[in-house]
Amino acid sequence: MDIETRGEQPYAAVKDTVTLETFGKIADRFPEVMQWLADRELPVTGAPFLRYLRVTAEEFEVEAGIPTVAEVPADGEVFTATLPAGQYVVALHEGSPDGLAAVTDRLLAHTVQFDRDGDRWGARLETYFTDPAVEHDLSKWKTEVAIRIAG
Repeated sequence: MDIETRGEQPYAAVKDTVTLETFGKIADRFPEVMQWLADRELPVTGAPFLRYLRVTAEEFEVEAGIPTVAEVPADGEVFTATLPAGQYVVALHEGSPDGLAAVTDRLLAHTVQFDRDGDRWGARLETYFTDPAVEHDLSKWKTEVAIRIAG
């Protein structure tokens, strides 16, 4: 676990509210965002991520995002926004996505005040560095969990 200072990061995304059972509904939409960026000749500047906007015991409001160079006008379900600058508590996870909840719990046990208001989060991210179409072995997948600190 580390604390990193990050600058603002524009991104393109789609958003949905999902449950554990329907989570694939948002995770499977990365290709749609990639195509949207390609159609507008906007370069991808980083790995795809999920941004958790609201987390409750029953559901998650989540964006499937891809970093790019600038915010541009929305078109259809795809929109652009910017991840906020600030300090983030960060951990890298190598292995199955099933282990991400435990990584997140360890980060949340940190004694810092996170950027959140109840069940709404300022910037709570999972960034996926492994392409599942290329690497089929889940034990080799690399995912970063990052949560913005308040202030």
